Amino acid sequence: MTPSFRHILEVLNKHNIEYIVVGGVAAVIHGAPMTTFDLDTLVKVDSANAERLVEALAELGAHFREHRNPLNPTSEDILAGGHLLLMTRAGPLDVLGFIGNNQRYEELVDVSSEIQTSMGPLRLLDLEELIEQKRRMGRPKDRAAVELLEAVLEYRRQQG
Repeated sequence: MTPSFRHILEVLNKHNIEYIVVGGVAAVIHGAPMTTFDLDTLVKVDSANAERLVEALAELGAHFREHRNPLNPTSEDILAGGHLLLMTRAGPLDVLGFIGNNQRYEELVDVSSEIQTSMGPLRLLDLEELIEQKRRMGRPKDRAAVELLEAVLEYRRQQG
């Protein structure tokens, strides 16, 4: 994990954000030899989490990537439950209200695990579910990730 992703996660933890790491960073943490350029987080969409998240994003200097003039995300943006594609001082961060087939935090928290890291606890989408999510996406980069993730899963099974 890059120092920039580490910093983003530290700030999210500092503000007690309820989130699950998904996407490429989740794959890397699971052991897949991949490169990823942004941090994907599936966040719990409720008013308390949104308020804390706005504070965390302000600390990170987050603004929407697609806007020419910096536009900062608001709690209303988070509560809309869509995808916020952000740039922070520490790098790109995607704040997702859903993934896959409109699956939200509450639906996927049971197929995620909390791991202890030097940054504090980190909730990570379980390997099997990550494979299913990548398979559903079907993009070329996701198909390549599925092959790597299945190899990691097979290796774990062999190790018992």
